[in-house]
Amino acid sequence: MNVHYISAEKLTFQRLFDIIKGNYKLVLSDDAKVKIEKCRLFLDQKIASQTTPIYGITTGFGSLCDTSISKDDLGQLQENLVMSHACGTGDSVPREIVKLMLLLKVQSLSYGHSGVQLVTVQRLIDFFNEDVLPVIYEMGSLGASGDLSPLAHMSLPLLGMGEVYHKGEVKQANEVLSSYNWKPIALKSKEGLALLNGTQFMSAYGVYALLKTFRLSMLADIIGALSLEAFDGRIEPFFDQVHQIRHHKGQIATADRFRNLLEGSQLINREKAHVQDPYSFRCIPQVHGASKDSVNYVAYVFSNEINAVTDNPTIFPDDDLIISAGNFHGQPLALALDNLAIALSEWGNISERRTYQLLHGKRGLPAFLVANPGLNSGFMIPQYTAASLVSQNKQLSSPASVDSIESSQGQEDHVSMGANAATKALKVVNNLERILAIELFNAAQALEFRRPARSSEFIEEFVAAYRQKVSFITNDKIMYPEIANSVAFLREVPLNIPDALMKDI
Repeated sequence: MNVHYISAEKLTFQRLFDIIKGNYKLVLSDDAKVKIEKCRLFLDQKIASQTTPIYGITTGFGSLCDTSISKDDLGQLQENLVMSHACGTGDSVPREIVKLMLLLKVQSLSYGHSGVQLVTVQRLIDFFNEDVLPVIYEMGSLGASGDLSPLAHMSLPLLGMGEVYHKGEVKQANEVLSSYNWKPIALKSKEGLALLNGTQFMSAYGVYALLKTFRLSMLADIIGALSLEAFDGRIEPFFDQVHQIRHHKGQIATADRFRNLLEGSQLINREKAHVQDPYSFRCIPQVHGASKDSVNYVAYVFSNEINAVTDNPTIFPDDDLIISAGNFHGQPLALALDNLAIALSEWGNISERRTYQLLHGKRGLPAFLVANPGLNSGFMIPQYTAASLVSQNKQLSSPASVDSIESSQGQEDHVSMGANAATKALKVVNNLERILAIELFNAAQALEFRRPARSSEFIEEFVAAYRQKVSFITNDKIMYPEIANSVAFLREVPLNIPDALMKDI
């Protein structure tokens, strides 16, 4: 059994990938247990000895912050908070993302600044380990007082309420808790806020999108190199000297990767009849590189966030402080997620342009990449599909972070809309995957018209692996299964590239 210990050790993207894909079990480290219990004891003692109101602990929430709550009702206050805030709607959050939400919430609570009971954190771990996954809905968070509504749905099963996915079915939470002999958690003061105030919905979507993006970044370069070969493109725009004098790291790295991918290719090194290539080929280092630089910025932001305390108020036992502030505000994530959507949209944009260029009947390639065009439409319509996806990505790249709608009677008068940025960014990721699959479908077809000339060893092995999924198209056939198979190939093919983006940020 693979085990991950929840501790102060920094969570990395690689570690998160391993935990989710490797079916890890979570275990609280002894140090984390001590911090959680120390903070809870401090809070209990502070409530017992202090008469001054403490926001969200002995008062109401939001614009009700000046309403005092009796000590006898503090637990009921927290339970009411969870119930009343479970107002999600729309599509269900994918289970992989729900599992990430649980993990990231446990990590945030483990630092000992949230005032939760140890039993509460342990139950979240139980949910993760036993695949008891709360049913959460995509719509409902403003991304400012944390992801209130999604996290309320995540927390309802702690109380024996709401629904969960369990063994492939949606079940009532109380039924599943009974099957494990788990009693509902009796929340104490502050715990509802600790659970609901946080950025784990935005963070989980962002992490999930980034893990897919790291792979698609590599695939965009590989498929772009294949298209360059199929188009009989030139290597000079990828020479290192050009990029060193502009200094952008992503641009330099992209050009370096292309030179490595195409090393030993007959096609790229043969004499060319044309002086230069269209921008979608010639400017690959500049466009792919700019997106890489944006992705690295986004990864930096999320690396900080997934290792942070983001609920409110924040408790500092060693300093005898309870501070009501705004770590739950999602602005850093909202801006980063909008940046991610734009960067990914541009990868798709230039990919579709390369697909379009391959269909023109230029440079010795047949029109629409079939030997007998006219009778056969060939690859005419896959490009339409790619264009449709590219257009939708452009629409989805309109930033959510520039919007704000006042809530809670003006107490929460600026919100990030980071949750909307998160859900649409993931849609852009999934669209990009399909756009790249269509480029691969076209480029592999075009490469066959260059025979007997060969590309590099890496590209030829990549295409040979692809041909196990998708065959060369001689005459018209139903195309959508080939596109689906191309997408499946991109998800499954092993990528062993030395300068892969999957790294600690």
